[in-house]
Amino acid sequence: MEDDIVFPPSFPGFGRMVGLKPVSIGDGKCTVEVTVLQSHLNAGSVAHGGLHATLLDTALGGALLSLVTPEEWCATAEIVVSYIRPSKEGTTLVANGRVVKRGKSIAHMEGEIIDSNGLLIATAKGTWAIWKVD
Repeated sequence: MEDDIVFPPSFPGFGRMVGLKPVSIGDGKCTVEVTVLQSHLNAGSVAHGGLHATLLDTALGGALLSLVTPEEWCATAEIVVSYIRPSKEGTTLVANGRVVKRGKSIAHMEGEIIDSNGLLIATAKGTWAIWKVD
């Protein structure tokens, strides 16, 4: 249940440095956003693909975090990102992640990034490892 999930108003560490902002989490879904800054641009003056991959990894992982127990933790085992179109400085990107299937030790995830104009920017599919914490 969404009310049971503690979702920080901002991300620590790398997520904070990149500028990721949590929007929602719960019931096997997670939404995260970022506004493309000049510091996110590559030599072609569009957002670096690593920004898209980071945004998707965070949204997909957050979706699974909404389902793990306090005795479990998870991490990305594999993620495949398909880049559909570039994004430019000033554009807000919204990543939606979902759990497709959660097992005991792995979960299958999927998600996409939509920009502030409603355009599909990238999609992702991935596998997450789940384990008991000591």
